[in-house]
This record gives sequence, structure tokens and C-alpha cells, in this order.
Amino acid sequence: MIDSLLMFTRSALPVKSRRDFILSAARGLAGLAMTAGALGGSHAQAATTRGARILVLGDSLSAEYGLRRGTGWVALMQARLASEHAGVEVINASISGETTSGGRTRLPALLAQHKPTHVIVELGANDALRGLPLLATQNNLLAITKAAKKAGCRVALLGMQVPPNYGGQYMRDFGELYVKVARAESTQLVPFMLQGVADVADAERWFQRDRIHPVEAAHPLILANVWPVIDAWFKG
Repeated sequence: MIDSLLMFTRSALPVKSRRDFILSAARGLAGLAMTAGALGGSHAQAATTRGARILVLGDSLSAEYGLRRGTGWVALMQARLASEHAGVEVINASISGETTSGGRTRLPALLAQHKPTHVIVELGANDALRGLPLLATQNNLLAITKAAKKAGCRVALLGMQVPPNYGGQYMRDFGELYVKVARAESTQLVPFMLQGVADVADAERWFQRDRIHPVEAAHPLILANVWPVIDAWFKG
């Protein structure tokens, strides 16, 4: 096509007009190339997100306990996905009071019903509150992760930490169990989903009166902790 344009300009146009025409054509072709590149990028992203479905398996921290509907971090994630990675569906299967055992029991039916491509596991806090054995929590998280991966899903674990009054050793062991599961199954890990909320000097202002559940204003901070994993999943 370029050769044809050059041949036409040599034969049909004066010298100055030929120069102007060639420059104009070159700019037009460059613009087309840039447009094609942009379209190629959007097609690549569309291919990445087409049919993508995130299942969130969590407890009250993800179920908007004590919050207005649509203000929790999962709803905020869905809104941001619609803006930055259009086409990704989110199913929030979180239940207040859920333990890792309950999540493990519910997961097979959820996988069969929703057929997710990605699973976010936000469980374990209620295990600690109930004083359940750490090994049981770890084994449940392993089973959940294995089942999701077997179904073809990519998995992210959202880690939790317990307050120091649980004892230093228990606190360290609890946080470490998420690391162990993530390493064993090569999954994504957010070490502490409440970073910047529960571990700051003025933490009281980020929590409801029960001092367990974050207030609405804290949920954008929670999403900021989780988002890098989500964003990496869907970048072309």
C-alpha cells in the first residue's frame, strides 16, 4: 500500500504537493498503527476477563456485617473491576460467623453452582475466636485451596492476625499458617487483609462498637490491600 501511494505521488502531483501528501499519509498510517495497537491491547484484556468469575468465600468481614449494602470491600472490588477489568463477575458467598470448616463444607456446591474461575478465601478469624486447633484451620484451608484448584480456579488467600492477648506464640503460629498453605499450594497471599486498619495506633476509629468488624470507612483500605492480587490476575 505504501509503495502504491509513493508511485501515485511521483506521477500525479507537483514536488511540494507530493511532499505534503507523503507526510500526511505517513501520519495517517502511524495513527492507524497506534489505533491497532490499542485495540489489540483491549482485545487481550477482554480475552483475559471474558467469562471470568470470582467467588469470595468469607465470613462477616466480607459479608458487610453492620454496613450499608454495597459499601463492603467486596462490593468496592466489583465496582473497581467494572471500571478497570470489565467483564469480571463477582459472587460473594460470605456468611457471618463462617469458619474454615464451614467454608470447606460449602465449597463443593458453590463450585458446582457458580463455576468460578478464581476463588478468594477469607476465613480463619472465627476459628481463632472459638479457640479451634490451628492444625485443623490449616488443614481446612489446604482442603479448600486444593478443591478450588482442582476445579480449575486460581486462588488467593487473605491472611488474618490475632491480637497479642492471644499469646505471642499463638499469634505467630496463626499468621504463619496462611503462609504455609500459600507456599504448599503456590497460591496468591495477602498476608494481613486488615493491614493499616487493625495494626495502627488509632485502630479504634476503624472498628464498630464490637471492636471486631471494620466500619464502612475502613473497607477502601481493605480493598487496597487485596487489589494488587486481583489486578495482577487480569492484566493482559
